Amino acid sequence: MAAAASSSSSTWRYRIFPSFHGQDVRKTFLSHLRKEFDRNGITMFDDHGIERSQTIAPALTRAIRESRISIVVLSNNYASSSWCLNELLEILKSKESMQQIVMTIFYGTDPSDVRKQTGDFGRAFNETCEGKSKEEKQRWSKALTDVGNIAGEHFLNWDNEADMIEKIVGDVSNKLYATPSRDFDDMVGFKLHISKMTDLLCLQSEEVKIVGICGPAGIGKTTIARALYSLLSSKFHLCCFMENVRESYNSGLDEYGLKLRLQEQFLSKVLKRNHMKVHHLGEIQERLCDQKVLIVLDDVNNLEHLDALANDTTWFGPGSRIILTTENKELLQQHGINNIYNVDFPSNEEALEILCKHAFRQSSPHDGFKKLAERVKKLCDNLPLGLRVMGLSLRGKKEDEWEAVVHRLETSLDCDIEKVLRVGYENLNEKDQALFLCIAVFFNYKDYDHMKVMLAHSNFDVKHGLKTLINKSLGYKSFFGEIVMHKLLQQVGRQAVLRQEPWRRHILIDANEICDILENDTGTRKVMGISFDISEIIGGVFISEGAFKRLRNLQFLKVYKTKLDGNDRLHTPEGMEFPPRLRLLHWEAYPRKCLPPTFIPEYIVELHMQDSQLERLWKGTQPLTNLKKMVLTRSYHLKELPDLSNATNLELLDLSHCTSLVEVPSSFSNLRKLNNLMMSYCTKLEVVPPNMNLPSLEWINMDGCSRLSSFPYLSTNIKTLLLSKTVVEELSPLTMFWSHLEYFKISNNLKLKTLTHVPKRVTSLDLSYSGIETISDCLKDLNRLYHLHLVGCKKLVSLPELPGKLISLNADNCESLKLISPLATPNTRLSFTNCFKLDQKAQRLITQQPYIRGYACFPGRKVPAEFDHIAIGNSFTAFTEDIFPDSSSVKICAVISPLDQQTRHISLSFRLKGGDHGSHITGVYFGVDLPSAPAPLGIQMEHLFIFHCDVADEDRIYAVDNKIVFEFSSSSHEIIECGVKKQQPWISEYIRGSRSWW
Repeated sequence: MAAAASSSSSTWRYRIFPSFHGQDVRKTFLSHLRKEFDRNGITMFDDHGIERSQTIAPALTRAIRESRISIVVLSNNYASSSWCLNELLEILKSKESMQQIVMTIFYGTDPSDVRKQTGDFGRAFNETCEGKSKEEKQRWSKALTDVGNIAGEHFLNWDNEADMIEKIVGDVSNKLYATPSRDFDDMVGFKLHISKMTDLLCLQSEEVKIVGICGPAGIGKTTIARALYSLLSSKFHLCCFMENVRESYNSGLDEYGLKLRLQEQFLSKVLKRNHMKVHHLGEIQERLCDQKVLIVLDDVNNLEHLDALANDTTWFGPGSRIILTTENKELLQQHGINNIYNVDFPSNEEALEILCKHAFRQSSPHDGFKKLAERVKKLCDNLPLGLRVMGLSLRGKKEDEWEAVVHRLETSLDCDIEKVLRVGYENLNEKDQALFLCIAVFFNYKDYDHMKVMLAHSNFDVKHGLKTLINKSLGYKSFFGEIVMHKLLQQVGRQAVLRQEPWRRHILIDANEICDILENDTGTRKVMGISFDISEIIGGVFISEGAFKRLRNLQFLKVYKTKLDGNDRLHTPEGMEFPPRLRLLHWEAYPRKCLPPTFIPEYIVELHMQDSQLERLWKGTQPLTNLKKMVLTRSYHLKELPDLSNATNLELLDLSHCTSLVEVPSSFSNLRKLNNLMMSYCTKLEVVPPNMNLPSLEWINMDGCSRLSSFPYLSTNIKTLLLSKTVVEELSPLTMFWSHLEYFKISNNLKLKTLTHVPKRVTSLDLSYSGIETISDCLKDLNRLYHLHLVGCKKLVSLPELPGKLISLNADNCESLKLISPLATPNTRLSFTNCFKLDQKAQRLITQQPYIRGYACFPGRKVPAEFDHIAIGNSFTAFTEDIFPDSSSVKICAVISPLDQQTRHISLSFRLKGGDHGSHITGVYFGVDLPSAPAPLGIQMEHLFIFHCDVADEDRIYAVDNKIVFEFSSSSHEIIECGVKKQQPWISEYIRGSRSWW
């Protein structure tokens, strides 16, 4: 304990303790060194007045222990003094037990002679050892070997003594004032970043380790590196933080000259000597191979730079750590670096906190600014750089000023943010830049395979180019296979397009420029893509009949509206023709009733015409083999679909809200690759061809097809089927063969009276608000059924036996429900809100459930009598031996009543604490939010809420005076009564094997 206490900086009486041989250095070198320390305000212990003898005096021992740094001046006669050698033993003891810093100066002697006790130094040592015991000689010898291994200043390496003294004083200053700062304590996510990095650095190992910090620009790589440097630098002999290597060390030199220049800059920083000259590329290894160093190379993007500065771990001494920050993961892999920390974006909560710390100097928004702060956070897409810059720029501003900044940020990028993010784009080659721009404008959040098909006829090497962008942290492929580019990088791409000279642009995004081209036929063959936001134009645009004739190479046409103002600004002529090579035709609110008769969709991959005025697409059969996606959402006037016989590669068809569509054509049977069919709210749809059995079809949404009375046999491979708000009266027995169906929703259908067939792989079944009266026993055999929704089934009288793996049953507002079968589902969350006809047997079955991971809510006004302890109000106190005699588990019950009859949400907290003794209160907290009750009913009267509590973790709660307090609270309900029931010991054993979900 004494050693630990002494490590505090407040206990150091002296900054420096010098150990030296007086005759060698006292009146020369040491006097100059002491004078320079005094000039810099650094106190050094003075042994004046202490009489020297064979053993060191107690005052000297105390001075060593009370000094932050010991400097050992190893001169030729140092080992001739047993006083010096015993002093050295005490110094090394303090280094080991009290983390004292030890520095060495080799003054006229060679480190090798000190380590091995050879030469003049060794002869002096041997003379001192004459007459001494073997043990004492061994102790001295080991101490000299250890101190000789501590890297220090070698007098013979310096041209003059003054420079060496200046360097020593500088090093001492750095070590004295290198105590870990608290500058980064307030950094959001600091602890997690540091924890993950220290795991990778493995500081206890004597191996040399190189660790990379990788991530996109602005994610916080440099900040993390600075925090680590501040935290760890005091533990290393030499430290160096080389900032912005990418920019600072570029030059017109050849490769060898550049490496020499880099090494000169590097060694000058590490050794703190100005204008060092490096004559060959082995000097870093020669100078640092026995030094424990901490090096940070910030923003490295060139393998030559890395080869020059950290080519091999053998360049550095044992225990050294080299930290690199880069956007280029491939560079780290090429250099053989396997320890890589990929910096993640902060969570939504963390991102808001970062913004608020800079904008409001607190962790949350000021009153009235929450929605504005959320908008800024969303526009910055959680990028720390963007959040910091925008937060600082908005500090002290009023709400209307925030509104103006938010509006500007929606269309343009802050210059400070763009300056940082643009570097990655500008370092790409021409082809990769072009791919970057394509993704930024057309393919962000699009499926990778879809993008590859789209760009199949371009000059891009999509696979290689995308790999480059990912390796340079300019995008990534999501878990779902989508290409994702950060929103602010997307803005960088759009700004890059606008900075190009007009005649060089392959992509057009400026609304005024596009208007000019479409009205005046000024397009060129160079244009590959047009992204036209018609919300940006004022007044109408009258497209010329020949507008697209000069755009012969146009492949991507996207016309859209960011503002849903209903203003149809585009006017198309009767004879307008689309370019022949179009692969993307995305035209929202297309104004005509039919596509041009000359339109040949031979190359079309995606046809996206949502909110159009189309009544039909085209007549006859068209070449559609490239078509993969067709979206006609909210084309309210669409009366018929074309012949899709040739659309054999179509994967997605979205006809949602096509309210004039009556039937699906028989050509659908050719859609062998159709995976996703969306036809929700096709309110006039009556006819769907039977027995098509499309082998790839997995996802069907026919919600709201209110005239659909029977469901056709579309596929045996369906995984998700949505049939809410239809009039399907019963399911065909063939549904038993839908062996892949997992999510099945057939709610809001009063025609559905019974359910007799359910595929065995279903995991979620929703029959809410249906006319169902009985459910067959088939449910008990559904071993994969986890969620059953029966909300508002007003005619349902009884529940059959439920499968044992059920996680949730929501039967709220089943006003006729009386009977339930015996329950064997201890992990199920049971909600019977407003089921007032449940008979006593049903209530007893619900109450008797053990609820290991589940809970139950059902009507009731009293805690059941079977509970051991019952109290009026929201709390009670009991003796621990009464509650936990032989088990750590209890069942808890609370009677709750809504404070407001319209309350649709139950929020209940439970605290278990060890008596009321002020600061000695300890507790376990539980909380649950039940599903919202369906409007307009709310919770109508008193309900019982039953759940399970386990305190098997003994360190979580401590009884005070052998008493335990049970306490409930709720913001939405009054707690009328509460109770607790002891559980059987087997439940505690079960819990220890599988922890409670609470």
